[in-house]
Amino acid sequence: MSKLLLIGSGSSVHTYNYYKLIESYFDEIVLITDVIRSEFDSISPVKGDFSIRNPIKAYKNYLFLKKKIRQFNPDIIHVHQANSTSFLSIKAAQKSGIRVIVTAWGSDVLITPEQSRLINKMIIYNLKNADYLTADSKNVATKIIERVGKTKNEIVIANFGVDNFYKNEPKKNIIYSNRLHKKLYRINTVLKAFSRFIKDKTEEWKLVIAAKGEETDNLKTLARELKISDKVEFVGWLNKEANYKYYNSAKIFVSIPESDATAISLLEAMSAGCIPVVSNLPANKEWITDRENGIIVKNLNENFLQKALDPDMQKAAEINKDIISRHGTKEVNRKKFIDLYKKILSEKL
Repeated sequence: MSKLLLIGSGSSVHTYNYYKLIESYFDEIVLITDVIRSEFDSISPVKGDFSIRNPIKAYKNYLFLKKKIRQFNPDIIHVHQANSTSFLSIKAAQKSGIRVIVTAWGSDVLITPEQSRLINKMIIYNLKNADYLTADSKNVATKIIERVGKTKNEIVIANFGVDNFYKNEPKKNIIYSNRLHKKLYRINTVLKAFSRFIKDKTEEWKLVIAAKGEETDNLKTLARELKISDKVEFVGWLNKEANYKYYNSAKIFVSIPESDATAISLLEAMSAGCIPVVSNLPANKEWITDRENGIIVKNLNENFLQKALDPDMQKAAEINKDIISRHGTKEVNRKKFIDLYKKILSEKL
């Protein structure tokens, strides 16, 4: 009987999606998470706390995880994010003999370490002491090696994969953005770019902005100031079906954050036949060749959305669907994670 202890924050739907990705492989899975999402209703997760800011609370959180590990006695512990969640989990699993996998998200390696020396030291500790590491892009794996020098085992490159939801229907003059409304994601720059894009257009175009965040009100104000409110639709948080509907109808997908690893939204857009317009970042270049199957934005002040009309849309869509079928589906990436689990379980025999 194989048992997995999955530990990760419920603040992102990725934790739930990962659970669903691999749940059929194990006989039993216990999820410990700090945020109980509505999606978790069928999973019955254990509520935990991964904060370490207060030393007394941090010690209690450590003891809580240690107790849960002892009670459940899993074959494998898999932790999502190389932050305090991993720090507490690795400490709690010490001397148990249970292998710990840490899946590093892009921000863990690209952004979070810059917050302070102490946080950087914690993340380096996590990356060095995890028995196995996974990363969603070669770029993140490279950054891990740059930070720690050497890991215990080779880093597995795997993302969470995307569903096959594409419908072969006519595309509309829609540009779709669904990244969070935080300064990191530069949705304000998307609005300004859209204003330049439609300036001399005779045909009608619409910019659909999904999601929400701390910048939502400012973004709506900016749309009014740019006099494009009638062509911009803020649709808020969307369920999976509504999100897929916009991918299928949009000609262009735009995502230009300051920093990013492999974004599932990019893979979904590629799968749906959109022309992706993305930041000039190493992880994006693993998927997009400029002007062939998308646009790499090198100058934010240019009319970069106009450039998205340059590639042959049908040819670009064929290239992207081929890339996703080989590297981006749930099936392909599930196999990578399952192969890692098999390797660890075989070591116990």
